[in-house]
Amino acid sequence: MNKNKQVLSYCKNYWKIINTDFIEGDTLSVQLVKIYKDYIFKIDLNNEDDVKNAVEIDKIMSRYIDDYLFRKTLKQELLRVKVKKSYGDIIKTIVESIIEIFRKVEFESTRKIYISKWI
Repeated sequence: MNKNKQVLSYCKNYWKIINTDFIEGDTLSVQLVKIYKDYIFKIDLNNEDDVKNAVEIDKIMSRYIDDYLFRKTLKQELLRVKVKKSYGDIIKTIVESIIEIFRKVEFESTRKIYISKWI
């Protein structure tokens, strides 16, 4: 099977992500889609961690497109991320940072439990 077809079998939201039109001037979103495409097509399909990260970034980018509040939060957090050239693969480092931010946001959003008292 062709490598690209295998990658797309893991990344179910690929076409939705790359065909999304963003607001004019939203260069960060355009760059995120470019990083997403570059990353998923560079993964080693024999490496289980790479495949897991590709599936995870696919899920994250899908949520980025669908959820305005998540998109706003991710953009704010990404502006704080600093990547040095000495890290080696810059795209992989950015993707790992995005995954960490997503997990942090998920943890915080699931931990806010409101118990209302009914009188």
